[in-house]
Amino acid sequence: MPNQLTIPFKKTYTTVPVRDAAAAYIREHTDDHPDAFRWDIDQWHALRNDAINFTVHVDRVHVLIKYHAQLVFILTKLPSDINLEIQYTCAFQPSALPISLKSVTFERAAIVFNLAALYSQLAFAEDRSNKDGLKRAANYYQQAAGAFSYLASSALPKLEVPPGSEDVPLDLTEKAARSLELLMLAQAQECIWQRAVSDNFKNGVIAKLAAKVSALYASSLEALQSAPADAQSIFPYGWLRHLDAKRCHFSAAAQYRKSVDELEGNRYGSEIARLIRSREEAKKATSAVSSGGVAPQVLQDAKSLLDVVQKGITRAERDNDLIYHQDVPAFSALPAIQEVSMVQSSNIAGLSDPKNAVPADSVLFGRMAGYAAREAINIYDHNKESFVNEHIVEVAQELTAESERVLHSLNLPSALEALEKPMGLPPSLLKKAEEVRTEQGPERIDAAIESIQTLSHNAMSVLDEAMDILDSEASEDEAIRKETPIDRLPSHEANQELVAKQQRYRTILNQANDSDEVVRQKWEQWEDHILRLTWDEETLEASVPSSTGSLSTRSQGTQVHARRLRALLESLDDVIRTRQDLVARAQRLAEADDVRPAVMRAADALDSADEAQPAVFQDVLDRELMKYDKFIQGVEAGRGRQEEILESIKATNEAFLQSRKSDVSVKEREESLQYLDFAYHKYREISQNLDEGIKFYNGLLDILMRFKEACKAWSSARSQEARSYSRPLSPASTRDSSSPGPSEHVKRSPTKRKGLGLPSLSSGDWESDGVFSEPAQH
Repeated sequence: MPNQLTIPFKKTYTTVPVRDAAAAYIREHTDDHPDAFRWDIDQWHALRNDAINFTVHVDRVHVLIKYHAQLVFILTKLPSDINLEIQYTCAFQPSALPISLKSVTFERAAIVFNLAALYSQLAFAEDRSNKDGLKRAANYYQQAAGAFSYLASSALPKLEVPPGSEDVPLDLTEKAARSLELLMLAQAQECIWQRAVSDNFKNGVIAKLAAKVSALYASSLEALQSAPADAQSIFPYGWLRHLDAKRCHFSAAAQYRKSVDELEGNRYGSEIARLIRSREEAKKATSAVSSGGVAPQVLQDAKSLLDVVQKGITRAERDNDLIYHQDVPAFSALPAIQEVSMVQSSNIAGLSDPKNAVPADSVLFGRMAGYAAREAINIYDHNKESFVNEHIVEVAQELTAESERVLHSLNLPSALEALEKPMGLPPSLLKKAEEVRTEQGPERIDAAIESIQTLSHNAMSVLDEAMDILDSEASEDEAIRKETPIDRLPSHEANQELVAKQQRYRTILNQANDSDEVVRQKWEQWEDHILRLTWDEETLEASVPSSTGSLSTRSQGTQVHARRLRALLESLDDVIRTRQDLVARAQRLAEADDVRPAVMRAADALDSADEAQPAVFQDVLDRELMKYDKFIQGVEAGRGRQEEILESIKATNEAFLQSRKSDVSVKEREESLQYLDFAYHKYREISQNLDEGIKFYNGLLDILMRFKEACKAWSSARSQEARSYSRPLSPASTRDSSSPGPSEHVKRSPTKRKGLGLPSLSSGDWESDGVFSEPAQH
């Protein structure tokens, strides 16, 4: 009895390289080796091949449920995109080009859809001329509805289609799934109604069952009509009329059965009113079917009912005119038929709870850390490094730099060393000079400046070459437009994002060049003073003036202030050494810190079938970062102690200076030592600037090379697209070797395509964007 609808399978015609894609992802993105999961990968491959065997048999239900369960588990271990291309046709347009997405979630949604389709086909294949067949068909339809319900609520929300993509699976939308769920429930209720009729239930009960059938068909029709036009267009010609015809037919059937119930209750006027309404609905049903595209049996059912109703009206009006003489009420005055539902979307245990479908020891990739857990570990490692640098290392460096700035402004310890050692050089200065000589400081700086100039020139050259590629493509585009009409954006509009990106890079390079110039000027200003630090000890000592006398010849007050200053400087050194020790300990802890055990313990406590997100481990990550709080507290405690010592140094130094204002020789020696000390610190500052500059340019060069390759790939794709306008595609080029054969008609999918369908410029297909920050002070 082909008066119901069945759902076709979503088919795939290509062999998916599951083994290669899974192995490559594990090798490149995890700490595991693919060989450790060879069995899991082989099982995945085998399960998929079995699942795409589109045979209609009840045994196939378990195959699809098992594969779906494994996909759920796989998605807790691997991301949806492992660079595995999945292709499926639209279920209702099997001859159209398949939709292709790099998404395991797409595979999962297609499998759930096919499970629902299998249930619908099992129901459709049942013999509904007997009670057992009707019972089985009703159960299968309710299970199909349950699968569609799960598809809409659980699988589809996780399916992401790249923005702007032309490959959109229109049969995998919530509107489509909900409409099909309601259709399956309507057909299940229709089976219940049919059995009630065959079992001679009371007419009032049959009317209530029929009213619910009509309501479910109406809801399915409404859901489909509220979907976007492109989603509606995928369904076969005549489906909307089929749903409308069924809605009207069962509305008529409900009123007819209720009219018989009114007759049995001696309510003859109400009987006639309901019969008239039934005739109106039956006429609507035949009118909807007559438009075409609907199974002949549906039209036959509608006409048969209309004949029965018409005969009933003739009899009822005759009897009422001759015998009963009851007034015929307006139909609106009659009470509505109470709907009775005997169906619901089944909860398929193995679908909603995958653990029921797969034994715990057979879960694929069960020994692998989950994707969310791996991401949480990566996030922690990144955040840990940033946290330690921001809250400990950088704070400590700033505090030390602040202490150095204060001491330099006070000419300390040079003033004290000039007094304590009136001849020769202080040990601290000798040590600094030895560092500059050992490192061949001036030669090293000259070489670094030259390297930076070379790197800057190379970076600008790569950027210019990238623009040359775009200019060449633009010239080619202009030439082709003169010969052949092309329905696409001209180059100067199409490449706007790439051009804007190169402008950002060029601005960064110009800013870097300005920063480089500042460093070069700084070197020119201090070069001679830094060169003095490379002199041998005897020559350097001779260049520094000596002060006459000794500490013992100075005033008692000067001696007291000097001793006090020395003690304060030593206390400050103790604070700095303690802080450096805290920083070193924090960095050692960070290097050895492994959050994996804590995250894995938390992961084990989660439901293994849940597609966890890294955010579920946030409490664990926050708790693990707390181990660095003691170092932060130690650095902050040192801040307070340093501020106290520096205030004491300033006050004592003022008294020290007042006590020895008249000593000119000491003043000259102080200034000379101070200049050498400044020269050393400028040497360190310039060296750090240059190291940061080299690191910056190396990183930027890598980005610019990728940008150049992106321009090359985009230009090549544009050229290939342009050539496609000047020659027709051969049939073989649009069909894979495993696609339908030449004799099968291949139609375009409902999605419009232009040319080769280039990705948008913001797509990750062109490049992964990244811009290095400019060094803090070059």
